[in-house]
Amino acid sequence: MHYLYLAGAIVAETIGTSALSQTAGFTRVTPTIIVGISFAISFYLMSLALQVIPVGIAYAIWAGAGIVLITIIGWAFLKQTLDAPALLGIGLILAGVVVLRVFSRAAVH
Repeated sequence: MHYLYLAGAIVAETIGTSALSQTAGFTRVTPTIIVGISFAISFYLMSLALQVIPVGIAYAIWAGAGIVLITIIGWAFLKQTLDAPALLGIGLILAGVVVLRVFSRAAVH
């Protein structure tokens, strides 16, 4: 269940970060509200995940998965380009998240 909380935290953080680029320095109300609510949900869900998952593991998964998702959103919706080194880096981050989640004994107390 705690990994579902972590997944929810990642999704909420990704939504907030995506909306952050639309706030125009927090001068646009709707995206600013989306950012605030998304990050509040993300931190709440992360706090629930941290009841079982060690903070270093949870944060590594949260940050790594968030980077990958934001990069995909930037590519798919914001027309940002990705060259070969960028794709390699994203692949390595994703591999690191998988290794932490699947193979690490430190992943749960």
